[in-house]
Amino acid sequence: MASSDNDPSRLDDAARAGWLYFIAGNTQDEIARKLAVSRPTAQRLVSLAVSERLITFRLDHPIAACMELAAKLTERYGLQMCDVVPSDPEATSSTLGIAQAAAAFLEQKLRSDKPIIIGVGTGRALRAAVEQLPRLNCPLHEVVSLIGNISRDGAASFYDVLSRLADLTQARHYPMPLPILATSPEERDLLLGLDAVRKVRALAARADVTLVGVGQIDGQAQLHIDGFISRDELMDLIRLGAIGEVAGWAFDAQGRILEGGTNRTLMSVPHQIPAERLIVGVAQGSAKIQTIRAALTGRILSGLITNEATARALLA
Repeated sequence: MASSDNDPSRLDDAARAGWLYFIAGNTQDEIARKLAVSRPTAQRLVSLAVSERLITFRLDHPIAACMELAAKLTERYGLQMCDVVPSDPEATSSTLGIAQAAAAFLEQKLRSDKPIIIGVGTGRALRAAVEQLPRLNCPLHEVVSLIGNISRDGAASFYDVLSRLADLTQARHYPMPLPILATSPEERDLLLGLDAVRKVRALAARADVTLVGVGQIDGQAQLHIDGFISRDELMDLIRLGAIGEVAGWAFDAQGRILEGGTNRTLMSVPHQIPAERLIVGVAQGSAKIQTIRAALTGRILSGLITNEATARALLA
């Protein structure tokens, strides 16, 4: 390869080509079209990504543009951490890229020799991240769920995170032994008073790092699609001004947790606002921009893993 291949901009191009090839699964013809280069150039860029060890099984090269976006988000929202991954404009997956980045972040934490507590929410992005983890032996660590995994009728979510994470890591784990919502505020108070529940909630409140999804409250709200809240409850949340939720807690466009709606019967661990511990949201996509921005503005999150297109929209 020519000496110009060592230029930072050339390595950036190689890293993008490597991401598109090894992670997004693009062909070299597709890479050439997306990067506006010839096919031989695309092939050389992929080879450069390998020869410069930018690629292992994840993208290790910090692309300059993504690093700049992460720095700007960190400064604007006072974040403790931020990771921005490249975007594939033609990808249909809602988790591509951020799942791999969240897995890398989790693996780094789990490889710590010091015992830590990791709190986890639930949902598609986090489940996809956990599926990217290798098997680890982490008996000194503890993982705890912020939220239950069953609806009022006893049906469980397909996107449980805790059980899969525990299976992969052999860490001591603590599920939330409750449905997501109680049938009334009185039942909620009764269930939250149980000794086992109080211990799990206390452990979650002490988590060294917590990973959560960020869900929108609209016609495509996953809480409704997955059967955890009814249509009437969804409409009530929208009327109250809710635009998003984190671990079930609905909030408005200013990032304020609502007083009413399903928050009155929700049994997940409450948020400390502003977030002082590391609470990392894992989310991307145009449908979630307003929701992510509100969660950052309201200091519900103190960390973010997202993609390049979402980061640019958040900064616009």
